[in-house]
Amino acid sequence: MKADKYLIREDKKTDIRKLPTDSRDDNVDKEEIIAGYEEKKRELIMLQDRFYADAREGLIVVIQALDASGKDSAIKYVFSGVNPQGVKVHYYKAPTADELAHDYLWRIHQNVPRRGEIAVFNRSHYEDLVTVQAEEIWKGYHMSDRILDDTKKKFFEKRYDQVNNFEQYLYENSYRMVKIFLHVSKEEQTEQLLERIELPEKNWKFRADDLKVRDKYDAYLKCFNEVINRTSTKNCPWYVLPGDQRWYTRYLITEIILDALRACKPEYPELPPEEAEKLPECRKILADAMNEYENGKKEKKTEASGKKSKKKRKK
Repeated sequence: MKADKYLIREDKKTDIRKLPTDSRDDNVDKEEIIAGYEEKKRELIMLQDRFYADAREGLIVVIQALDASGKDSAIKYVFSGVNPQGVKVHYYKAPTADELAHDYLWRIHQNVPRRGEIAVFNRSHYEDLVTVQAEEIWKGYHMSDRILDDTKKKFFEKRYDQVNNFEQYLYENSYRMVKIFLHVSKEEQTEQLLERIELPEKNWKFRADDLKVRDKYDAYLKCFNEVINRTSTKNCPWYVLPGDQRWYTRYLITEIILDALRACKPEYPELPPEEAEKLPECRKILADAMNEYENGKKEKKTEASGKKSKKKRKK
């Protein structure tokens, strides 16, 4: 699996800032990748159907990235064609007053899917480790002094442990989680932001404040580097994917999701024995009904043909 190259291993610290943002190091052919992507999409659709019916495990796919990195389009294209009953996308914006009045995992836990379903988190609880840290938001929290008197390092050390424990808890309750960071270069991010200004149909995506975040590109990437290394675990791993070429990013995301679904070993449920015993009788009832329908169609056809013949003779 090509995406294995971008797995951040729990026991090996990786500087994600040195990882590629495009496919050049992988020496891939674009046409082959696009063809392979379509093939994997077909497999994903079939496997997701089995996963939904099996309903023994749930899957959470976390998508994180800097602004204008293609999160929305990646979700749109990778999950197009799957059964919408079994996939739910949750987009996490800045927390509301009600959400801020609860612990930061409260809004996340509410969207943990039913087993058999896939939940896609467009941004996630990792905003409370990255954005809150990079923007020094934590200092303004309405919390007791015993929490806020911690140093910044201690405050977020605790959050790393909390998140790891939360994700392990989900794993131990028959959920799997894969976390994907779309790694784009500053040049690509700038180009995408400019496109949002130049194309009228994309103006709605742009905010002037986006430039402030762009100015903090290095600071955010440094923060993501620490967070990803501290929270990539064997059971809930991080993948840092090259994001500059979206055709390649989508291919890799599909690989990762397929791998996670295969690991669940989903099977279509078997009928209870008492129901299985009734199948021959039910089959006969339905087959007889179909024969009646077919005979009725033939009779109507013969009758209609006879009427046409009479009309011709009268003429």
